[in-house]
Amino acid sequence: MTEEKNNTLNEEVESQTNEQVELTDEEVETVFAEDKDSEKESNAVDYAAEIQVLTGKLEEADNRYLRLQADFDNFRRRTRLDIEAGQKYNAQKLVTELLPALDNFERGLKIEADNEQTKSLLQGMEMVYRSLVDALKNEGVEPIEAVGKEFDPNFHQAVMQGEDEKYGSNIVTDEFQKGYMLKDRLIRPSMVKVNQ
Repeated sequence: MTEEKNNTLNEEVESQTNEQVELTDEEVETVFAEDKDSEKESNAVDYAAEIQVLTGKLEEADNRYLRLQADFDNFRRRTRLDIEAGQKYNAQKLVTELLPALDNFERGLKIEADNEQTKSLLQGMEMVYRSLVDALKNEGVEPIEAVGKEFDPNFHQAVMQGEDEKYGSNIVTDEFQKGYMLKDRLIRPSMVKVNQ
């Protein structure tokens, strides 16, 4: 009888154990499914955050690249303009140094010749003067017109004032030293006398 009770008890325990195991398997599957869903959600959240971080870094790198490219374009443009200006005004130093010699030639040519020897000397000076003026003109040097023009402080330097009825007010009546332009740049202003 005890054996029968033991057997019955064993059967009951086994049946309960089987039921528990079956429940536990279902519970395990449910738990695993929930874990997988939460893991998927966690991974999705992690991926979304990582995508945002990487997108921000990419945008920052793009902005840096665009700024660098703009800076380089500006540098290239400034360099090109500097080179063009250097080529355009490359004769400025030479012209500035030649202007006093040109002034001396002009003063020398104003001398009155009283004999043939002086006349031939003046002729030679005039030829040299014209050669200098032509060479400067080829480089883009032009004299500034002053006498009879309205006084312009950008191109004229007033050293005297006078009253001449032939000219209107603020008109240049006399030029003491010629002014010159190199292309569109002022090399030296004209020294002038201005009518009041």
